[in-house]
Amino acid sequence: MSLATAAASNTSNNTAISADKKMLAQNFDQFLTLLTAQLKNQNPLDPLNTNEFTAQLVQFASVEQQMKQNDSLTTLLTKTDASNAIGALNFVGRKVTASGTTTTLADGKADWVFDAPRAGTGKITIKDSNGKAVYQTSIALSGGQQSFSWDGKRSDGLMADEGLYTASIEGSTVDGAAFTVNSLISGTVDGVDLSTAPPTLKIGTLPIALSTVKSIGQP
Repeated sequence: MSLATAAASNTSNNTAISADKKMLAQNFDQFLTLLTAQLKNQNPLDPLNTNEFTAQLVQFASVEQQMKQNDSLTTLLTKTDASNAIGALNFVGRKVTASGTTTTLADGKADWVFDAPRAGTGKITIKDSNGKAVYQTSIALSGGQQSFSWDGKRSDGLMADEGLYTASIEGSTVDGAAFTVNSLISGTVDGVDLSTAPPTLKIGTLPIALSTVKSIGQP
């Protein structure tokens, strides 16, 4: 959904709200007309029940108040969406590090950052976009964050095609006890997808959710 589509959607919502307001006003006018007519023609010996009229007036007031709240909420959401879009555009040209296991192999290089809670050994498996394992290796984990770069060579020695690849890592201590190793990805943001809420950052074809960003570098 583009900004033009979002604007059209907001216009449609505003039109619907205006129609609801107009209908509420017409119904309220009709109610007052009927109420006035009933009061003029009521039997003095058997007056109409005012409690019922009072309840209906309260209902009208409640609906009107709710519509005003909806107006305020719609305005707030519109401003929030615009603010998020502007904020996301400020990421363009900056290097970001985010939680994730999938990154792009381009120019014979794909990079990950592994964050291990302790020292040990990490068994890495890299899979292509179809989920097929193309490369495996083991590295020494020092504890903390450390970079890992893959040159794109598959286990059979051939070069893998450029595209998205996912790396998983299994950590283990010297005595064989398994532990979890977190994976991070990094790259320079070169685009923003405004069709999502909130907007999604783009590193090439790789989407990065704003909620996964851990650090932002200088442009």
